[in-house]
Amino acid sequence: MIEVDIEQQLGAFRLSVAFRAEAPIVGLFGRSGAGKTSVVNAIAGISRPKRGSIVVDGKRLFDAAHDIDLAPEMRRVGYVFQDALLFPHLDVSANLLYGHRLRRPAERFIDREKVIELLGIGPLLARRPAALSGGEKQRVAIGRALLAQPRIMLLDEPLASLDGARKAEIIAYIERLRDELHIPMVYVSHSVPEIARLADTVVLLSEGRCVAVGDTEDVMRRVDLSLVADRNEVGSLIDTRVVEHDAGEQLTTLTFDGGRLLVPLLTEAPGERVRARIRARDVSLALQPPAGISILNILSGRVASISGENPATVDVELTIGTAGLIARITRRSLRELGLHVGQKVYALVKAVSFDQGSVDNPQSART
Repeated sequence: MIEVDIEQQLGAFRLSVAFRAEAPIVGLFGRSGAGKTSVVNAIAGISRPKRGSIVVDGKRLFDAAHDIDLAPEMRRVGYVFQDALLFPHLDVSANLLYGHRLRRPAERFIDREKVIELLGIGPLLARRPAALSGGEKQRVAIGRALLAQPRIMLLDEPLASLDGARKAEIIAYIERLRDELHIPMVYVSHSVPEIARLADTVVLLSEGRCVAVGDTEDVMRRVDLSLVADRNEVGSLIDTRVVEHDAGEQLTTLTFDGGRLLVPLLTEAPGERVRARIRARDVSLALQPPAGISILNILSGRVASISGENPATVDVELTIGTAGLIARITRRSLRELGLHVGQKVYALVKAVSFDQGSVDNPQSART
């Protein structure tokens, strides 16, 4: 359990954030400048709020009213920054053990060899940071933070400086750590795909304030998300299970209580749970089930709401089974289709719109 209720003045920027979250990975999400790094800096003890309290798993790290402000080294927080910030004069092995040596033997519950194996950094131990790739540096930085024996891990935009391949690599390692070490994490990002894949609970920040806290699927499908995130990334998350694979046509069939989805071939076995992310801009609507078209995914649902501040488009929220799905269409289409709340419609989603990262297995070890 993470409990944060703080106020802080940072120059012209005012931070006033309060939330409670309990999840393996809490996603701290919002645009650049929303206050995400300021919050994790306060949790880590790098900055001191003017008012409030911070509690992690029952341990009070900060409480202004009772003059409690534990030093950073006493908070047992593992912090991974955007840049790995490794010590350049030390090899990987020495970097890993830097925080480890500061802990008493009784506090060392994370084994060095286990971390090295989970992060795949055994071959790197004798190298200096200058000889590492960006992805390798971040893996070492994560290992160093873990071996400081933290109560909680803070990851502040750890993929921001990496290319697509390295991002996928680090995400996979973070998932392994979550599933095998069971250390709670706060993951900071302004990337919808990253939060959708990793977070169990989302804390949504905007202009220094918390505007929403909740289950990832509920928060990330909010139609007002465009106010605090990239408008083009607004969409829905649907929990599904793998039914079968068609290796010949490179497709996987997923099922949920609202129907089925065909997506590019996955590696998960039949029966495994996967989370499908469908962007609102990738969904078209029809009044009748269409025939003679190339789109493979046709889902029957009803209009739950229609909203949108943009003069050219609207977001139509649908109910499909117990799942929610958002379609972004033009106002002309809205008028010509005559859409209204409660109306039955058909949602059309191309199989090829599910790019890498749109379908994943975020919680296989816990289902």
